Amino acid sequence: MATTNPIPQFPAGFLWGVSTSAHQIEGAAEMREPSVWDAFTAEPGRVKDGSTAAVACDHYHRYREDVALLADLGVDAYRFSISWPRVRSPKGLDFYDRLVDELCAAGVRPVPTLFHWDLPVGLDWLERDTAARFAEYVAEVAEKLGDRVGKWITLNEPAEHTLLGHALGVHAPGKQLLFDALPVAHHQLLAHGLAVRALRAAGATDIGIANSHGPTWPASEQSADVEAADFYDVLLNRLFADPLLLGEYPSGLGDLMPGDVASDLKVIAEPVDWYGINYYAPTRVGAPEGTEIDFGGIRMPAELPFSVREIEGVPVTDFGWPVVPEGLTDLLTGFRDRYGERLPPVVITENGCSYEGLDDQERIAYLDGHVRALHAALTAGVDVRGYFVWSLLDNFEWAEGYARRFGLVHVDYETLERTPKASYAWYRDVLRAQR
Repeated sequence: MATTNPIPQFPAGFLWGVSTSAHQIEGAAEMREPSVWDAFTAEPGRVKDGSTAAVACDHYHRYREDVALLADLGVDAYRFSISWPRVRSPKGLDFYDRLVDELCAAGVRPVPTLFHWDLPVGLDWLERDTAARFAEYVAEVAEKLGDRVGKWITLNEPAEHTLLGHALGVHAPGKQLLFDALPVAHHQLLAHGLAVRALRAAGATDIGIANSHGPTWPASEQSADVEAADFYDVLLNRLFADPLLLGEYPSGLGDLMPGDVASDLKVIAEPVDWYGINYYAPTRVGAPEGTEIDFGGIRMPAELPFSVREIEGVPVTDFGWPVVPEGLTDLLTGFRDRYGERLPPVVITENGCSYEGLDDQERIAYLDGHVRALHAALTAGVDVRGYFVWSLLDNFEWAEGYARRFGLVHVDYETLERTPKASYAWYRDVLRAQR
């Protein structure tokens, strides 16, 4: 359980928040265009409990109630995502106009993410033109909301969207391309760079991205395990960080990308004001074992040149993810050492866990440990500027449906009643003590 010792004091101005995403909470699917996730969940067997996000938490109609929860929680900022399919529908931006007004009135800073996996049906990240269409959409959103929104996030977790949605097919759009999915990574990164330019043109001065990262630990010191771990680290970490921060792909990967890669990299590496990291756990990786890999409930083909191994001796969440707070310190100091002055200030844009129950002491212990690990990274010299808990609400957890609960607030999916959990009260007390 969480220690009774107070959380160490963070610097003045440190940004405390919570995160959500549009497809996972909004509902009101009939009031927007369909996304690839609507098409994916309509296919039998794609979601474990057979559910969809057509209603989800009905945040679209209950956003005032949810903003009141944010205000009571006492967060500085709320990271939400804007649904591209909703913006493409008539008056779709009006919802976000109302939401931003409500947040500002409550004293909560709006931090929108412009893409969180819900690509409109008819667009495809395999196609270069999707990046250009994304920049047009970003310019439209910035024109509508830029007078009240200062802090922007371009993309959420392009690594997972590439791997799970296009390489392995366990997320929307359900493609199983393996390494032929690399153009998806490149076009998302290009979309990020074009979005940064569009936001700058609209006057934005506080722009970042939310990339998912975690330290990769070799299963042993044997050369085969070390090489496999290095390969995994390149795919899940460096493939998405190096182009953004260094303006280059890891060795050899640029040759596999489509188009004029050298020119594209100049766009991809448009300077950002801060770098967002979603952290959940490290990964222990070894040489391939010749069998299909079960990684957090995801079946990974045996032909991959690595295998994901269990991290022994640590607790796991209800999702089966290892709980390793010190991995966050390891990750951040490793990023500092790898990228040096090229690494801008860092914001933890997601960190959280899945547990059942209203008296969620395990979640409190998880968050307590990770906030302390974050402070340890700060003490070690990493320039960390903010921390966002995933998530405010229990929600539609993608291919898991409603089986996993990440929220500080419990949602009854029959009545849609919101009930703050013990972790909500804990986080509220932490924020009050920080001030």
